[in-house]
Amino acid sequence: MMQNFDVISCFIGGNSEQGGNYFEKRYPATGEVVAKVVESDQAQVDRAVDAARKALSGPWKNTTMIERAAFLERLADELEEHIDELVAEEIKDTGKPITATRNVEIPRAIANFRAFAAIAREDHLKPFQTSMLAGGVADNMVLRQPIGVIGIVAPWNLPLLLLTWKVAPALVCGNTIVVKPSEHSPRTAVLLAKIAHQAGLPDGVLNVVHGHGADAAGSFLVSHPDVGAITFTGETRTGEAIMKAAAMGPRPVSLELGGKNAAVIFDDADFDAAAAGTVRSMFDNCGQVCLTTERIFVHRKIFAPFVERLADLTKKLQPGDPRLAATTLGPAISDIQRDKVLGFYRRAEQEGAQVVTGGGALQMPASLADGYWLAPTIWTGLPDDAEVCQREVFGPCGHISVFDDDDEVVTRVNNSSYGLASTVWTKNMKRARKVAMEIEAGTVWVNCWRVRDERAAFGGFKRSGIGREGGTWSLDFYSELKTVCAYTS
Repeated sequence: MMQNFDVISCFIGGNSEQGGNYFEKRYPATGEVVAKVVESDQAQVDRAVDAARKALSGPWKNTTMIERAAFLERLADELEEHIDELVAEEIKDTGKPITATRNVEIPRAIANFRAFAAIAREDHLKPFQTSMLAGGVADNMVLRQPIGVIGIVAPWNLPLLLLTWKVAPALVCGNTIVVKPSEHSPRTAVLLAKIAHQAGLPDGVLNVVHGHGADAAGSFLVSHPDVGAITFTGETRTGEAIMKAAAMGPRPVSLELGGKNAAVIFDDADFDAAAAGTVRSMFDNCGQVCLTTERIFVHRKIFAPFVERLADLTKKLQPGDPRLAATTLGPAISDIQRDKVLGFYRRAEQEGAQVVTGGGALQMPASLADGYWLAPTIWTGLPDDAEVCQREVFGPCGHISVFDDDDEVVTRVNNSSYGLASTVWTKNMKRARKVAMEIEAGTVWVNCWRVRDERAAFGGFKRSGIGREGGTWSLDFYSELKTVCAYTS
């Protein structure tokens, strides 16, 4: 029986709310139970949606986009006042190393509010005139109006960062929101809602419910008839289920799904920069990022030394207590995720993979021995149709293949059902532009990785998603566009 643990509540209509049932939340670094979380039932999800629906006719309705942009900036200021608490809560949920969490991910989550405030201010849907065939003109104006209640189903890998990427544009467009964070990372969603409320957000504008997906809070939310649009980041099968639910209405849906991302390292690349960038893109957040690189294609002329350099850099990663600045590698999010990744590791060897480094679970000190630790793993020697070269693992691993020419490698990179992101390393910008245009992916980085500008479009080709987030593409998703055409003379 759980005693003396954190109790993580929902946040509905401006108030914390408990529930009738709870589930355990474990700390990934140690495996110990550290909290119990409300398991929201249908009635609680209904109350959250109802609170959001009622808030649409409250004081939030009368705000302008410029006023809402000012609120986002005020909220960013408030979040910065709570940054240490946000970092601590994120680490408790995910086991992320504190350096990346404190210096990169939480600051970027906060920056999303300022970015979308600026995007909203710069968004000008300018009026224009139409000449009438019978004489005279008509003035046309395109207006943004809120959709209504937005259902957000958020992931566990970058909990606050990816949540604010959705909350900020949804709010600035005048919508109200019900968030269902991942059951693995409930803390920062609740803390965000409380801080937003303290900053002046009216009751019911931002609500949080908790629980699992199928036949639970997630499906209750996305199937609710009063939810006007649904946005989800996560794995593809869940996205397919959400899209089916969204068809009842029908309602707009934005899906940022899985990836099987490739890096291409040409023989003229900056060797050191490409090696360091590739290791980062493989093992960031224990490989639990939709943008991580799991397929690496290296030109034959530099293949052997590049594999050796990657192995050396990988061995320098420092797993350990996530609260220590020296730690650079955290655990998997759960025992289920750890075991799933270990299954890929075993099957890769059975298919004939050559293990360059890693290949199993990490043996950790006694204080961390029961956590969900995985060895960062590099393979070579498998064909492109091998399981770990086709299916998303979502763990700290990657397979390195050799290639000989540009056309060959583009064909092989595109031999995937996914198309989220790719990286190209070369000093030849003409080649880089040509290859980037030919790669079937929503984002192609050249000589860098995971550089994100909130004004740019982000999303995937093929099974990697539907729609685009970022800049005015986000405003378009969270707005109903209305044209008012008035005959004037």
